[in-house]
Amino acid sequence: MDYELVVALRLITNSISLFKWLFITFLRPPKNLKATYGPWAVITGSTDGIGKAFAFQLAQKGLNLVLVSRNSHKLKRVETEIIAQCPHIQVKVLELDFAGDGVAAGVQELVGITEGLDVGVLINNVGVTYAAARFFHEVEDEVWMKVVRVNLEGTTLVTRAVLPAMLRRKRGAIVNIGSGASIVVPSHPLYAVYAATKA
Repeated sequence: MDYELVVALRLITNSISLFKWLFITFLRPPKNLKATYGPWAVITGSTDGIGKAFAFQLAQKGLNLVLVSRNSHKLKRVETEIIAQCPHIQVKVLELDFAGDGVAAGVQELVGITEGLDVGVLINNVGVTYAAARFFHEVEDEVWMKVVRVNLEGTTLVTRAVLPAMLRRKRGAIVNIGSGASIVVPSHPLYAVYAATKA
């Protein structure tokens, strides 16, 4: 094959990729999440950072919310802020510490709260890491078990609680928030357990 032909094909491929990105980023109309997936969203880790931002964005798009977090005071504050900004939506809250022993019971409470609701979006945002960088063999058992319990077991249990109704309705979206820690540095040696659970 000619060198010029290879270069031309590569240029065409790159141009198509760039056009797709521009279209998706700037030109494609936004989805109507309520109509596409359903009127309710469940968000774990919803009182700070990314989870809180998701809660506000989804509320602004007209979705009703089930906010899940371990801190009842923060839950109430976020609920109040969202309702003040978006008074037309409903908000339910569930205090659940994914690091505690009562995760299974808490998830059953989530099943009860969401029963009869058309939950169309699940944002699995909850996550923890360790306080300081450590090599894999230096992480204490209780610390890495907590990371696994919150980042994997909690996410899995919540997904299993919400998914059956989505499957029955044949619609829904599940977003699992990962971390750049899983790819930034190969194997991320000082946060290996966290990186593995948030890959």
